[in-house]
Amino acid sequence: MKAQIIEKDGKPEYAVIPYADYLRLLQALEDKADAAVVAEFHEAYRAGREFMVPAEILRRELEGEAPIKLWRERRGLTQQALADQAGISKPYLSQIESGKRQGTVETLAAIARVLAVPLDVLTEG
Repeated sequence: MKAQIIEKDGKPEYAVIPYADYLRLLQALEDKADAAVVAEFHEAYRAGREFMVPAEILRRELEGEAPIKLWRERRGLTQQALADQAGISKPYLSQIESGKRQGTVETLAAIARVLAVPLDVLTEG
């Protein structure tokens, strides 16, 4: 990189560089900032402060499937097993999964604990 140095009162004040070098410098700074963000996310994920939703679950949820059902299946649980562990009846869970009932915050929190997911992952909107 060839820079032209402009002085003021005998001291370097500005450096003028070719535009192509300027663009490469900006890209390098952006890459470094991006790498720092990714590293921060990975650290937070390893520490349990971040949660990732698998693409398959996201895709199926966007197609209209119930998140509780998707996570229940991913965890290898039957409706009965999830209901038992969450302390609710199987018919109640079935109604929540089908959208016929919403479930109380307490019930949804119990389901989220059993499925080991954050509560907001199970609620729509």
